[in-house]
Amino acid sequence: MEQKTVKIRDVAQRAGVSTATVSRALTNPELLAEATRIAVFDAIRDTGYRVNQAARNLRKQRAGAVLILVPNLGNPFFSQILAGIGAAFAHTDFSVLIADTMDSAASGRTLTDYFLDARIDGMIVLDGQLTAGDVTRLVDSKSSHHVVFACEWIDGMPFPSVRSDNLRGAELAIRHLYDLGHRKIAHITGPAGNVLTLARRQGMVAERARLNLETREEWIIRGDFSLSSGYASAAKIVAMKDRPTAVFCASDQIAYGLISGLNAAGLRVPDDISVVGFDDIELSEFYIPSLTTIRQNRPELGRRAARTLLTLIEDEPVSLSLPQTPVELIDVELIVRQSTGPVPA
Repeated sequence: MEQKTVKIRDVAQRAGVSTATVSRALTNPELLAEATRIAVFDAIRDTGYRVNQAARNLRKQRAGAVLILVPNLGNPFFSQILAGIGAAFAHTDFSVLIADTMDSAASGRTLTDYFLDARIDGMIVLDGQLTAGDVTRLVDSKSSHHVVFACEWIDGMPFPSVRSDNLRGAELAIRHLYDLGHRKIAHITGPAGNVLTLARRQGMVAERARLNLETREEWIIRGDFSLSSGYASAAKIVAMKDRPTAVFCASDQIAYGLISGLNAAGLRVPDDISVVGFDDIELSEFYIPSLTTIRQNRPELGRRAARTLLTLIEDEPVSLSLPQTPVELIDVELIVRQSTGPVPA
């Protein structure tokens, strides 16, 4: 026997409220009194009512999905950011799609293609190394109000950005090493031109200047956030005549590679040289030695980026011109573990 389709009026009758109240409970439950809200959701559960999401999206002229662009899904750094984004969208009408920008580049798809295909309502971009063409098309598109950059950003571009306080993190790392007695501090950077590389180097330079620390060109080593660049940097440090006693790495993965390379060369961390990372990804606590690092609150970064995008989608701008770029900084924290210690005797 064919089962009767439960309609919103059936829920309203069961709960003893109007259909408008049921609709409000589904879209803005916080506007209802607790007793009314409970009654409506009890009725929804009892009747087995299911929202016709496709019809709702059609009425609102929405796709019902948002896209998260990640530069490398194999990088464990992004896991908690994605978890924060997912948590923020969990109780909304939007599905979350994830794409690796390396795959997008290989396929030839541009960022505006996703909007033009009417498959998404908004986008969170975790990649600050997009092509100039992609960024220009985004700025010029009618969908530019529905784009948020998270973690990374592009200087001079008028998009909202949620990011960690990278300058402050670098300052904390240098100050920690200074307080341990280190005066010869090297730095392994991220990739050239990357905004995180520049911000962390800027914070490092500013703190060194405040502390009147000596700076030598050979103590600034170019890396690329990878394990291999950290490992390769170890050989450069070992070969130095005036070897630094501590190293501030622009990422945890650089630090892991560096420690491995130093160990292979017969140097012990932190007995012979101290190492600080940046990110506090999950392995840092369990690495040997456990890594002193700068913790980014990655779940909160994801949640705030998602809330910013939801606000942009819900509050359609009156003007077609993009507003002044709002920047939201997330606090960072120094996590002291076993990879740092006093200057060797």
